[in-house]
Amino acid sequence: MSGWQQVKDRLRKTYTKQYIRKKFPISYWLPKYRLKHLQGDIIAGLTVGLTVIPQGLAYAVVAELPPQYGLYSAFMGCFVYMFLGTSKDITLGPTAIMSLMTADFGKSPIKHDATYAIILTLMCGAVQFVMGLLHLGFVVQFISVPVINGFTSAAAIIIAFSQVKKIIGVDCPREFIHAVECTFSKIPETNVWDLTMGLSCIVILVLLKILKDIQWKDEEGTVVRLSTKIARKTLWLIGTARNAIVVVAAAGIAAALLAEDIKVLTLTEEIDPGLPPFQPPAFSVLDPDLNITHSVGEIFSDIGSGFAIIPLIGLLETIAIGKAFARQNNYRIDANQELVAIGVANVVSSFVSSYPVTGSFSRTAVNSQTGVRTPAGGIFTGGLVILALLVLTPLFKFIPASALAAVIICAVLQMVDFKIILTLWRIKKLDLLPLAVTFFLSFVLGIEYGIMIGIGVSVLMLLYPMARPTIVAIKKEVMIFKPDSGLKFPGAEYLKDKIVSRAINPAEPPPKSVVFDFEHVSGIDYSTVQMITQLHEEAKRHKVQITFANMRPDVLSIAESAKINGFKHYATVEEACSAITGQYSALNGHAKNSNGSLGRVDDTKKPNESLAGVESPLLRETPV
Repeated sequence: MSGWQQVKDRLRKTYTKQYIRKKFPISYWLPKYRLKHLQGDIIAGLTVGLTVIPQGLAYAVVAELPPQYGLYSAFMGCFVYMFLGTSKDITLGPTAIMSLMTADFGKSPIKHDATYAIILTLMCGAVQFVMGLLHLGFVVQFISVPVINGFTSAAAIIIAFSQVKKIIGVDCPREFIHAVECTFSKIPETNVWDLTMGLSCIVILVLLKILKDIQWKDEEGTVVRLSTKIARKTLWLIGTARNAIVVVAAAGIAAALLAEDIKVLTLTEEIDPGLPPFQPPAFSVLDPDLNITHSVGEIFSDIGSGFAIIPLIGLLETIAIGKAFARQNNYRIDANQELVAIGVANVVSSFVSSYPVTGSFSRTAVNSQTGVRTPAGGIFTGGLVILALLVLTPLFKFIPASALAAVIICAVLQMVDFKIILTLWRIKKLDLLPLAVTFFLSFVLGIEYGIMIGIGVSVLMLLYPMARPTIVAIKKEVMIFKPDSGLKFPGAEYLKDKIVSRAINPAEPPPKSVVFDFEHVSGIDYSTVQMITQLHEEAKRHKVQITFANMRPDVLSIAESAKINGFKHYATVEEACSAITGQYSALNGHAKNSNGSLGRVDDTKKPNESLAGVESPLLRETPV
């Protein structure tokens, strides 16, 4: 068989029909698509479109980009996800946290330039796509819930406060600490018209949300009339489309004031009409003021760790949302395929001048509640956004900046969750540490450092028990050491030092033998083998015999394959003690208690009492 034939056979075996179908989930649901599915997808898609248009305009401001870039980011992901996504509910697009991260990592030195953000989108998508192909979706499991909670709560507060300056109509720097100081110092300069508009929009948005969330409680057996159902659905739809309603109403008021030549409100900047050109991202940008070209190397250097952090945050948001709605609606998602889907969505979106996109919780909730049937609902969401770009962009200039700020504030404050503090206090107080570190450092150092340090603290808390394993020691002529967890390289040296200090202590007569009870040790590595070898050498110099017991088959296989000089293993601690001392009656001296750990010593018993159920005072059990 020729080499080319072997390659063809290998490809044929790898890229089977089942493999292709798994990579394109649309192939599962499209053949079963019917008119009833289309009806649900149209209603849901258009409803989500009414939500994403005002949110996109507002989130672009958070990303420190012109408003149209929020709409550029809101349609292509919907189309791509329809082919590659495994959740019927998820809708991709701009989100509050991703917008804030874009402002942190993708801000161009040139005002209103999106080159950095678009390159960030392309590279973010490439990283996510490769992670999906390599099945690396599990890495988000190393980001604990307290860290996620601290990060999202801090990000929500930072985003909300960044909009206060627009509510009162003043200019302030973006950094949180400086923004707080500046905002309070400029309160006397408040634009009363902007303040009135912003507060009115917030009140209306809150009231409409309450309207949407009304739970109608009909008595059991009551037949609800059709007109009542229609009225309730209409009220729910009004509450769901509250962002669009408020923005349109505010723009109408602003336009009416301008018609009377009353220029008292701060309005949105002029928005470029039409669709963005479909073209690859530019990898350099010219600063016209300084006549300096920023090369691709400079751009990549400026973005830096954003290439790692933003793909993870995007993955985290999408997987968390997807799993939540999959449980709610009784289906399953494929985490690695979701990575592929959002990766390709970001790569393709970068060709239409999008900044990084991911799953949106609020819009996914709307999608689910309006009865979306398949990912095809994204066609109608994306189509409505495209229609808005083609037709409505000349009207967007009438939208008051304070109205968009109100939309953002009402959207993000729902992400703040302080209830978890009480829950963690009851369950495990130590978990408050990574939450607090992430939360407070996000304000002081920035959210990118806050989440990185929070993850570091969380991982250290996870690894610390491995580096400092708890060991129970029973001392007699035979000293028994029992690690209570796994034993690998972080804790091997620590264990050796503790054993040497306890079993081979010059200040005390050494025991004749030491038995290691490996009952709770699930695995060992090269460092552990080295530790065992060094212990044998140390013990040999002090004429102390070392034996092992209760090793699992895989652990024993590793230890035996290392060919440690003098290595001895017994099936149980009792057998090891019996072989060493010849006194099988010592069994009861270290009998196990009900929870599987070695029993605590009662020193009040006399030496000649029966050993049945009683510890001998010759034994001293202490945690090492």
